[in-house]
This record gives sequence, structure tokens and C-alpha cells, in this order.
Amino acid sequence: MKREIDQIQMIPLMSVFTCEEITKFLNSGEFRIVAYKKNTVVHLEGEPCSKLEILMSGEVVVDRIDEDGNILSISRFREEEVLGGPLLFASDSDYILTVSAVQNTTLLEISKQCIFELCFSNRSFLEMYLQMISNHASLLGNKLKNHVERSLREKIFGFLQVQAHRQGLEKIELMESKKALAERFGVQRTSLSRELKKMKDEGLIDYDVKWIQILK
Repeated sequence: MKREIDQIQMIPLMSVFTCEEITKFLNSGEFRIVAYKKNTVVHLEGEPCSKLEILMSGEVVVDRIDEDGNILSISRFREEEVLGGPLLFASDSDYILTVSAVQNTTLLEISKQCIFELCFSNRSFLEMYLQMISNHASLLGNKLKNHVERSLREKIFGFLQVQAHRQGLEKIELMESKKALAERFGVQRTSLSRELKKMKDEGLIDYDVKWIQILK
């Protein structure tokens, strides 16, 4: 239990609490540690959001499933990131997308009532919670703006430029599959492959299975 308590205290939103306070919350059931196996559903579309969840380990993905059964990954959440923060106190708090574990995942669950009480009793927690919600709203707004205004080619170039800077290489090593990249850009894998081929034919890029190089 001590390892879990230390891990919880390392989470930015939980850093305002002492080990003794976290132990008390766990013993009372106000905090719960819940494990999900890889490829299991955490939340279904239409399910009410009744608790705040913080990833202690693993990874979850937020998917949209269209009427033809195609799955489009909208966002991914990793260690120390929060699920349900902006949605918890919304007038319509139902999940509009499906949330699934893509790895064995452990979540810290905190009930809505507990969050409400903590916001009243702990000003530092309230400030961090409001900051988290504001940051999330700003990030979501930027994502939507970029998704709507940028073409697929612009998204590809933007991604490649960032990776080239990070890796410091002319030939950018691909860390993700084409399927994962297509999900990142919000398109089908066939659309990504078609655009990459056009860019290669136009002499803008060159690529192989494991790398891509910007030529122009």
C-alpha cells in the first residue's frame, strides 16, 4: 500500500495531500484504486460520468465508433493524466465517446461528492482542479481548431517537422504504425497512405517502412 500512496502523492493534482490524508481517503473508500486489463472498455458512450479518474499506470484511448463500425481514436491518456475532470460537473455529464484501456491500466477513482467536498475544504486543491479544467479546455480548443483548419498534408508536414527537430535526424524514425498515425490525424489508414504516396510522387518526401525524410 505504501508504494501506491507514494505514487498517488506524486500526481500533481494529489500533491496537495499528505500521505496520512491519502491513506485516510483510501481506507474510507473515497479514493479507490481500480485495475483494467488490456483491451477492456472503461466507459461506454452514454454512460454518466460520476467520478474523477487519474491514470496511475497504463494508457486509455477515447474512440468514436461511426454507424459503419469504423473506429476513430480521438485522444489518448497516459500516466498522471485525468479522465472526467471537465465533464464531472457538467449539466449533461454523459460520456459522448467510448473509453478503452489499450494496456493493462490502473486508475485512481475519486467520487463526484468527494471532489465537491475537497474543493470546499482545500483551496490548493480547488486552484489546481480549476487550472486543470482550464488547461484541458484550452488544449481541446487548439486541437479542434487545428483539426478543422489544417489539411491532411499540413498535418503530416507539421508532425514530421516536430519529429525531425526532436530526433535531430534527416531520416525520421517512425515510432508509430500507419494505423496509429492515421488515428492521430483523424483519418482512415487508406487516406493517409494515399496522401503519403502523392507527396512522394511529388518529390516532397521519401519514405520506407521504418522512416520518412522531408525532401522539400
